[in-house]
Amino acid sequence: MASNIVLILGAGPNIGLSVASKFSTLGFKVALVSRRGTGALNSAGHLSLTADFTQPSTIPAVFSAVQAHFHSAPNVVVYNAATLTPPPDAASVLSIPADKFAADLNVNTVSPYVTAQETLKGWATLGADVKKSFIFTGNALNSAVIPNPVFTTLGVGKSASAYWIGTADALYREKGYRFYYTDERFEDGKVKGTAIDGPAHAEFYAQLASHEGDLPWEATFVKDKGYVSFK
Repeated sequence: MASNIVLILGAGPNIGLSVASKFSTLGFKVALVSRRGTGALNSAGHLSLTADFTQPSTIPAVFSAVQAHFHSAPNVVVYNAATLTPPPDAASVLSIPADKFAADLNVNTVSPYVTAQETLKGWATLGADVKKSFIFTGNALNSAVIPNPVFTTLGVGKSASAYWIGTADALYREKGYRFYYTDERFEDGKVKGTAIDGPAHAEFYAQLASHEGDLPWEATFVKDKGYVSFK
Protein backbone atom coordinates (compact mmCIF):
# COMPACT_ATOMS: atom_id res chain seq x y z
CA MET A 1 0.00 0.00 0.00
CA ALA A 2 1.21 3.52 -0.80
CA SER A 3 0.03 4.72 2.60
CA ASN A 4 -0.29 2.64 5.74
CA ILE A 5 -1.42 4.91 8.54
CA VAL A 6 -4.13 4.12 11.06
CA LEU A 7 -5.57 6.82 13.30
CA ILE A 8 -7.40 5.52 16.38
CA LEU A 9 -9.53 7.98 18.33
CA GLY A 10 -10.36 6.55 21.74
CA ALA A 11 -7.22 4.63 22.64
CA GLY A 12 -8.50 2.65 25.62
CA PRO A 13 -6.83 -0.48 27.04
CA ASN A 14 -9.21 -2.93 25.36
CA ILE A 15 -10.26 -2.24 21.77
CA GLY A 16 -8.04 0.78 21.12
CA LEU A 17 -4.74 -0.78 22.09
CA SER A 18 -5.66 -4.15 20.55
CA VAL A 19 -6.35 -2.46 17.22
CA ALA A 20 -3.10 -0.48 17.48
CA SER A 21 -1.09 -3.63 18.14
CA LYS A 22 -2.71 -5.55 15.28
CA PHE A 23 -2.23 -2.81 12.70
CA SER A 24 1.33 -2.28 13.83
CA THR A 25 2.10 -5.93 13.04
CA LEU A 26 0.61 -5.33 9.57
CA GLY A 27 3.12 -2.57 8.93
CA PHE A 28 0.89 0.41 9.64
CA LYS A 29 2.16 3.54 11.27
CA VAL A 30 -0.09 4.21 14.26
CA ALA A 31 -1.50 7.37 15.84
CA LEU A 32 -3.50 7.12 19.05
CA VAL A 33 -5.79 9.84 20.40
CA SER A 34 -7.00 10.18 23.98
CA ARG A 35 -7.40 12.84 26.65
CA ARG A 36 -3.98 11.85 28.00
CA GLY A 37 -2.08 12.06 24.73
CA THR A 38 1.43 13.47 24.96
CA GLY A 39 2.09 14.80 21.47
CA ALA A 40 5.08 12.46 21.18
CA LEU A 41 5.87 8.83 20.47
CA ASN A 42 4.92 6.36 23.20
CA SER A 43 6.90 3.31 24.33
CA ALA A 44 5.48 1.27 21.43
CA GLY A 45 6.58 3.85 18.89
CA HIS A 46 3.04 5.09 18.24
CA LEU A 47 2.23 8.76 17.93
CA SER A 48 0.25 9.81 21.02
CA LEU A 49 -2.13 12.74 20.52
CA THR A 50 -4.71 14.45 22.67
CA ALA A 51 -8.29 15.58 22.05
CA ASP A 52 -11.41 16.25 24.08
CA PHE A 53 -14.21 14.33 22.36
CA THR A 54 -16.84 16.43 24.11
CA GLN A 55 -15.42 19.30 22.04
CA PRO A 56 -15.65 18.47 18.32
CA SER A 57 -13.58 21.58 17.54
CA THR A 58 -10.48 19.72 18.84
CA ILE A 59 -10.69 17.05 16.11
CA PRO A 60 -9.19 18.92 13.10
CA ALA A 61 -5.95 19.55 15.00
CA VAL A 62 -5.52 15.79 15.38
CA PHE A 63 -5.48 15.35 11.60
CA SER A 64 -3.07 18.24 11.21
CA ALA A 65 -0.72 16.59 13.70
CA VAL A 66 -0.88 13.25 11.88
CA GLN A 67 -0.15 14.98 8.56
CA ALA A 68 2.75 16.90 10.05
CA HIS A 69 4.32 13.83 11.66
CA PHE A 70 3.80 11.21 8.94
CA HIS A 71 3.63 13.56 5.92
CA SER A 72 0.45 11.83 4.83
CA ALA A 73 -3.19 11.56 5.79
CA PRO A 74 -4.37 8.34 7.50
CA ASN A 75 -6.03 5.86 5.16
CA VAL A 76 -7.71 3.97 8.03
CA VAL A 77 -9.52 5.91 10.75
CA VAL A 78 -11.09 4.19 13.76
CA TYR A 79 -13.48 6.08 16.03
CA ASN A 80 -13.61 4.13 19.27
CA ALA A 81 -14.67 6.75 21.84
CA ALA A 82 -18.04 6.47 23.59
CA THR A 83 -19.76 7.64 26.75
CA LEU A 84 -23.05 7.66 28.62
CA THR A 85 -24.58 9.55 31.53
CA PRO A 86 -26.74 7.56 33.98
CA PRO A 87 -29.96 9.49 34.69
CA PRO A 88 -30.19 11.05 38.18
CA ASP A 89 -33.58 9.37 38.51
CA ALA A 90 -32.78 5.77 37.64
CA ALA A 91 -36.39 5.16 36.62
CA SER A 92 -36.73 8.18 34.32
CA VAL A 93 -35.32 8.32 30.80
CA LEU A 94 -36.02 12.06 30.76
CA SER A 95 -34.14 13.07 33.91
CA ILE A 96 -30.72 13.49 32.26
CA PRO A 97 -29.68 17.18 32.32
CA ALA A 98 -29.66 18.76 28.87
CA ASP A 99 -26.01 19.79 29.09
CA LYS A 100 -24.97 16.20 29.89
CA PHE A 101 -27.16 14.91 27.06
CA ALA A 102 -25.49 17.34 24.64
CA ALA A 103 -21.97 16.51 25.83
CA ASP A 104 -22.59 12.79 25.34
CA LEU A 105 -24.07 13.45 21.91
CA ASN A 106 -20.86 15.27 21.03
CA VAL A 107 -18.75 12.25 21.97
CA ASN A 108 -21.00 9.65 20.37
CA THR A 109 -22.13 11.45 17.22
CA VAL A 110 -20.81 14.96 16.55
CA SER A 111 -17.09 14.27 17.10
CA PRO A 112 -17.16 11.13 14.96
CA TYR A 113 -19.02 13.12 12.28
CA VAL A 114 -16.30 15.79 12.32
CA THR A 115 -13.73 12.99 12.29
CA ALA A 116 -15.34 11.61 9.14
CA GLN A 117 -15.28 15.07 7.56
CA GLU A 118 -11.56 15.39 8.22
CA THR A 119 -11.01 11.81 7.06
CA LEU A 120 -12.66 12.59 3.73
CA LYS A 121 -10.42 15.62 3.19
CA GLY A 122 -7.36 13.48 3.80
CA TRP A 123 -8.50 10.68 1.53
CA ALA A 124 -8.76 13.11 -1.37
CA THR A 125 -4.96 13.52 -1.15
CA LEU A 126 -4.23 9.78 -1.31
CA GLY A 127 -3.79 7.63 -4.39
CA ALA A 128 -6.63 5.60 -5.87
CA ASP A 129 -4.72 2.41 -5.09
CA VAL A 130 -4.84 3.08 -1.34
CA LYS A 131 -7.64 1.28 0.53
CA LYS A 132 -9.58 3.76 2.63
CA SER A 133 -11.77 2.79 5.59
CA PHE A 134 -13.57 4.68 8.34
CA ILE A 135 -14.50 2.29 11.17
CA PHE A 136 -16.85 3.24 14.00
CA THR A 137 -17.07 1.03 17.08
CA GLY A 138 -20.79 0.53 17.53
CA ASN A 139 -23.07 -1.90 19.30
CA ALA A 140 -26.62 -3.20 18.95
CA LEU A 141 -28.24 -0.01 20.28
CA ASN A 142 -28.72 1.32 16.76
CA SER A 143 -31.24 -1.43 16.08
CA ALA A 144 -32.46 -2.57 19.49
CA VAL A 145 -34.21 -0.44 22.10
CA ILE A 146 -33.25 -1.62 25.57
CA PRO A 147 -35.83 -0.40 28.13
CA ASN A 148 -33.24 0.78 30.62
CA PRO A 149 -32.74 4.57 31.09
CA VAL A 150 -29.01 4.13 31.76
CA PHE A 151 -28.34 3.46 28.05
CA THR A 152 -30.20 6.54 26.78
CA THR A 153 -27.41 8.86 25.68
CA LEU A 154 -25.30 5.99 24.37
CA GLY A 155 -28.20 4.57 22.37
CA VAL A 156 -29.16 7.96 20.95
CA GLY A 157 -25.56 8.54 19.86
CA LYS A 158 -25.06 5.11 18.32
CA SER A 159 -28.35 5.32 16.45
CA ALA A 160 -27.60 8.77 15.05
CA SER A 161 -24.10 7.79 13.99
CA ALA A 162 -25.30 4.60 12.33
CA TYR A 163 -27.55 6.67 10.08
CA TRP A 164 -24.90 9.00 8.70
CA ILE A 165 -22.34 6.18 8.46
CA GLY A 166 -24.71 4.07 6.37
CA THR A 167 -25.51 7.07 4.18
CA ALA A 168 -21.83 7.95 3.71
CA ASP A 169 -20.97 4.38 2.74
CA ALA A 170 -23.72 4.30 0.14
CA LEU A 171 -22.69 7.64 -1.37
CA TYR A 172 -18.90 7.21 -1.37
CA ARG A 173 -18.54 3.49 -1.95
CA GLU A 174 -18.06 3.85 -5.70
CA LYS A 175 -14.96 5.95 -4.99
CA GLY A 176 -13.49 3.14 -2.91
CA TYR A 177 -14.25 4.92 0.36
CA ARG A 178 -15.79 2.57 2.95
CA PHE A 179 -17.62 3.54 6.14
CA TYR A 180 -18.41 0.82 8.68
CA TYR A 181 -20.52 0.64 11.83
CA THR A 182 -19.31 -2.42 13.74
CA ASP A 183 -21.20 -4.47 16.31
CA GLU A 184 -19.73 -7.51 18.09
CA ARG A 185 -22.29 -10.14 19.08
CA PHE A 186 -22.39 -13.52 20.76
CA GLU A 187 -22.85 -16.46 18.37
CA ASP A 188 -26.59 -16.50 19.01
CA GLY A 189 -26.82 -12.82 18.11
CA LYS A 190 -27.26 -11.55 21.64
CA VAL A 191 -25.72 -8.23 22.66
CA LYS A 192 -22.14 -8.46 23.94
CA GLY A 193 -22.38 -5.53 26.34
CA THR A 194 -19.32 -5.27 28.59
CA ALA A 195 -18.03 -8.63 27.30
CA ILE A 196 -16.67 -7.07 24.10
CA ASP A 197 -13.36 -8.55 23.00
CA GLY A 198 -10.49 -6.24 22.04
CA PRO A 199 -8.45 -8.74 19.97
CA ALA A 200 -11.62 -9.84 18.14
CA HIS A 201 -12.24 -6.23 17.14
CA ALA A 202 -8.63 -5.90 16.01
CA GLU A 203 -8.86 -8.93 13.73
CA PHE A 204 -12.15 -7.80 12.24
CA TYR A 205 -10.99 -4.21 11.76
CA ALA A 206 -7.95 -5.47 9.87
CA GLN A 207 -10.31 -7.31 7.52
CA LEU A 208 -12.43 -4.19 7.05
CA ALA A 209 -9.33 -2.12 6.33
CA SER A 210 -8.36 -4.53 3.55
CA HIS A 211 -11.88 -4.39 2.05
CA GLU A 212 -11.80 -8.18 2.08
CA GLY A 213 -15.17 -9.75 1.36
CA ASP A 214 -16.95 -6.53 0.35
CA LEU A 215 -18.83 -6.47 3.66
CA PRO A 216 -21.86 -4.22 4.33
CA TRP A 217 -21.59 -0.97 6.25
CA GLU A 218 -23.48 -2.44 9.22
CA ALA A 219 -20.80 -4.95 10.08
CA THR A 220 -21.99 -7.33 12.80
CA PHE A 221 -19.39 -9.91 13.76
CA VAL A 222 -18.60 -12.79 16.08
CA LYS A 223 -15.23 -13.60 17.63
CA ASP A 224 -13.26 -16.16 15.59
CA LYS A 225 -15.93 -16.11 12.87
CA GLY A 226 -15.86 -12.59 11.49
CA TYR A 227 -18.88 -11.11 9.78
CA VAL A 228 -22.23 -12.73 10.60
CA SER A 229 -25.56 -11.27 9.50
CA PHE A 230 -28.23 -11.27 12.19
CA LYS A 231 -30.98 -9.71 10.07
